[in-house]
Amino acid sequence: MLRIATVNVNGLRAATRKGMHDWLAESQPDVVTLQEVRAPDELVADLMGEGWNIVHAECSVKGRAGVAVASRLPITDSRSGEHCVSFADKGRWIEADIKTAKRKVFTVISAYAHTGDETSPIKMNEKLAWFDAATERLTELRADGRHVVFTGDLNVAHREADLKNWKGNIGCAGFLPEEQAFFDSWFDELGWVDVVRSSYPDVAGPYSWWSYRGKAFDNDAGWRIDYQIVNPQLAKLASNARVDRAPSYDTRWSDHAPVVVDYDI
Repeated sequence: MLRIATVNVNGLRAATRKGMHDWLAESQPDVVTLQEVRAPDELVADLMGEGWNIVHAECSVKGRAGVAVASRLPITDSRSGEHCVSFADKGRWIEADIKTAKRKVFTVISAYAHTGDETSPIKMNEKLAWFDAATERLTELRADGRHVVFTGDLNVAHREADLKNWKGNIGCAGFLPEEQAFFDSWFDELGWVDVVRSSYPDVAGPYSWWSYRGKAFDNDAGWRIDYQIVNPQLAKLASNARVDRAPSYDTRWSDHAPVVVDYDI
């Protein structure tokens, strides 16, 4: 089994200082996709430690965004923003082609969607354009029949079950119908599969992000905005999907929790 985890680290330097490596040792993922790395290229490998093959898309604005894929298996190729202006130099998209022990190659994407702002048409248009570009790129990747694992912090709660206070967030960025429409299209029209929701079809959550403010974490008042989305053939090979929620507020090393899935590939 191949274990893939995705997590918004909220700054890789801070995450490693707060205990990310303890989680890595316990969970033993083969591939980790990271968002909000917020570190220069030369530091990422040092912060992750030995034994990882790493590709990283750094944001052109220092201290912002940044996405990476770290793999214990060989990475045969990678691509970031060169194919799309919505991704270029923004630190929000990186693809890695990874070779499994069965000598099969699949593509893992680490993505970090814009937060958006319902009061700013410019910011919302940028976010929706990013989702347009993501949809086009996902279709291109899947066209040759490869397995694709689309992971990351997508900053959208798809359904009411994906955030605790959904009534209070009606009309807010992250819970807008025009954002959710992309997810409807992916799942209902294009056949992509939300692995965690497929594993927990009738429950609220499991949430993957909680504000540091107030008692959001203690009350489990979270959002499910971190995803592993795969092609339907790969979904049949997925198991043991979970969110590695920290046992307590003071043991968190990010405001997000890792989303972990095993795949028989």
